[in-house]
Amino acid sequence: MSAVASFFGGVWDFIVGDDWRAAVGVVLALGLTSLIANSDSSGWWVMPIAVVTLLALSIRRAARATARGASRDGSRDA
Repeated sequence: MSAVASFFGGVWDFIVGDDWRAAVGVVLALGLTSLIANSDSSGWWVMPIAVVTLLALSIRRAARATARGASRDGSRDA
């Protein structure tokens, strides 16, 4: 793998990480904040709401994936 491909792969992993949906949500929230700020309104409130919402959705997806994995194995955490 070339150095350029390795660099961009590292950047992708850093920005997107394990949850591409959260990364897309952050980009959309930044865009919405920008649109609101450019319309002479205060848009500071968009990002805190987006962060809390995206975090809750990400945790929910991870919990469901873990529950599905545990039910497939037949194992339960005690």
